Amino acid sequence: MALYSEENRKQRQRLLALLERLSDAQLAAELPNGWRVADALAHLAFWDRYALHALQEWQHSGFKMPGENWVVINAVVESMSRTIPFSALRAWVRESAEQCDHCVEQLPETLVKAIEAGKKENFLFRATHRRHHLDQIEKLSESQC
Repeated sequence: MALYSEENRKQRQRLLALLERLSDAQLAAELPNGWRVADALAHLAFWDRYALHALQEWQHSGFKMPGENWVVINAVVESMSRTIPFSALRAWVRESAEQCDHCVEQLPETLVKAIEAGKKENFLFRATHRRHHLDQIEKLSESQC
């Protein structure tokens, strides 16, 4: 559990620092994959919320393997992110990361073991997903300076 918590905390702090310094123009900038920076941040918030709700559900009913269609879900997230004002997006991203990490830190060890046995550590180890997108965003924002 400590491994998840420490790495999640590091990437959440990195995310919060990035949110503080990105201008609206930088949020509107396009990443190499065609997404705007805001889209990538909304994507992170969505998946933190998704993980949070899955973890909370598993706390009540036990771990169950989810059956997601990532392509469809990500397409919905991208279209949704384009309707959220940047100020609201910043708050949603921040709250999603904080609440998800807090939930991971509070999970009983038996549930953590079940999630790991089900090969769904990505619900616990949010840092990996955050790191990937934060690297993209920071690389783009550095090139714009």
